[in-house]
Amino acid sequence: MTDFNKIKIIFTDCDGVMTNNSIIYDNTDYEIKNFSARDGLGVKLWHLAGGYIAIITGRKSHALQRRVNDLKIDYLKQQIVNKVKCAEEILNELNLDFSNAAFIGDDFNDLLLLKKVAFSATPIDCAQGISQHVDYVTTKPGGRGALRELIDYILQKQNKHDKVIQEFLTYLSNN
Repeated sequence: MTDFNKIKIIFTDCDGVMTNNSIIYDNTDYEIKNFSARDGLGVKLWHLAGGYIAIITGRKSHALQRRVNDLKIDYLKQQIVNKVKCAEEILNELNLDFSNAAFIGDDFNDLLLLKKVAFSATPIDCAQGISQHVDYVTTKPGGRGALRELIDYILQKQNKHDKVIQEFLTYLSNN
């Protein structure tokens, strides 16, 4: 049984989780990604709750770097083959361990980390065979709110969701 109150960091993959798994190149070699605004607000809510977000992805993308900068995401690790080792390094830096971590991934390159964390999730449109290895399958597909759904779910399990929403609304009304 997961102790949700111990979860302090959410690891996420990019393509297939934060995006719809499409990679678009234009004729000038720029890469275009489509991110969910709801996921972005979810990241802000998770930060308000005191949590960390770390993106660990096998690819490298300038579009992703821009999204990370916009959302002030705590960690971005690109071109990573061994996601478990990368996550361990981040956890060590924060004096945390896998019992403090959740991860949402969508394909077999995510499987080892999905099996290592305290709580694992995958978008509903994950690669075939992944959903049987996770604790939670989102109702939202990748790039369309899957990360936000996971964040809301964890905040609800931590009994922090309503408080964080109220803090966010107070922030909006004061700015």
